[in-house]
Amino acid sequence: MPAEKFIGFSSTLSAVVVRCWQKAASPADWSLTREQFQRALERSAAHRFPGGQPDDRIVAGYLESLNLSDLALASACSAGDNAAWEFFIQHYRPELYRAARAIVAKSGAARSATDEPAARDLADSLYGELYGLRESPDGSRRSLFSYFHGRSKLTTWLHAILAQRQIDQIRRTQKTDSIDYDFSGDGLRAVDALESKTAPLDPERNAYLAMLQACLAAALADLVPRDRLRLAYYYVEELTLAQIGKLLGEHEATVSRKLDRTRADLRRCVEEALRIEKKLSEAQLRLCFEYAREEWPFDLTRALSADD
Repeated sequence: MPAEKFIGFSSTLSAVVVRCWQKAASPADWSLTREQFQRALERSAAHRFPGGQPDDRIVAGYLESLNLSDLALASACSAGDNAAWEFFIQHYRPELYRAARAIVAKSGAARSATDEPAARDLADSLYGELYGLRESPDGSRRSLFSYFHGRSKLTTWLHAILAQRQIDQIRRTQKTDSIDYDFSGDGLRAVDALESKTAPLDPERNAYLAMLQACLAAALADLVPRDRLRLAYYYVEELTLAQIGKLLGEHEATVSRKLDRTRADLRRCVEEALRIEKKLSEAQLRLCFEYAREEWPFDLTRALSADD
C-alpha cells in the first residue's frame, strides 16, 4: 500500500471538524475521542487528496459529505473499543450474512437455499481482520476498519470486500492468480483501493452534478441571444476575441468585458438556483463545483444551440 501523506488540518478547519464530530454523534459509552475522530478525518482527506491538501473550502465540503456516523463507528472499532464492536456485531452481522448469501448464490457456490455454510464462512472470515487480530511490524494491532474512509456507506464497503473475497476464493480453487491480500506490514493493498473502486467519492456525486447541469442549462437558456452567441463563438467555435469582435461588430476589449460579465452572471444565477431551488448548503455548493472541475461531461454545444 502506498504510504499516505498524513495531513494536519489548518486552524480554519477547526469549526468544520467540530460540526463533523457533532454530526457523527457516537454513543456516550464509546471511548472514541474527538482527537481520534479528527485523525480519521485527516486520514480520509489524505487518501482523497494524495497530492497535498487543497483549499480549505474544498476540504470542508469533502469532510461534510462523508458518512460521518459510519466513520465514527469504524474509528472506534479500529481503536479496539468493545462497546463499538458490540454495536457493530449487533447491527451489522445480520446484514453481512444476508449479503454473503446473495454473493455466494450469484457465484453458484451454494447448492441450495438451505446450504449456508459457504455464506457464513465468507462473512465470518472478515471478523478477524476487522477486529485487528493480526499485528503490524511495530507490534500494534492492525484493523481492517482503518482502511474505511467514510466516502461510501459502511455497508457498501463491507459488501465490496465480501464480493472480492468470494472472487478470490473462486480464483484460488481454479488455480488462477489471486489478488494479493497481504495483511502483514504495510499490506492490505487491495482493500486500500477497494473503496475508491467500488463506490463513488460521494454517494451523492451524480445527484450534485445533475443539479448543477440543470441549473446551468436553465441559466444559459435565459441569456439574451447575443450573449449566448458570444459564448458559443468563444467556447464552442474557439474563436479569438478579435474574430468574435469582427463577427459581432464589437471592439476586442468589449468582447472580453461582456464575456466576463456573462460568466459572472451565469455563476450568480447557478449559485442562487442551487441554494434556493435545490436547497444546497454552502459546503454542498462548494463540493458541487469541485466535482464539476474534476470531471463533468456537460454538453456546452447542445446547451448553447438555439434557433435564435
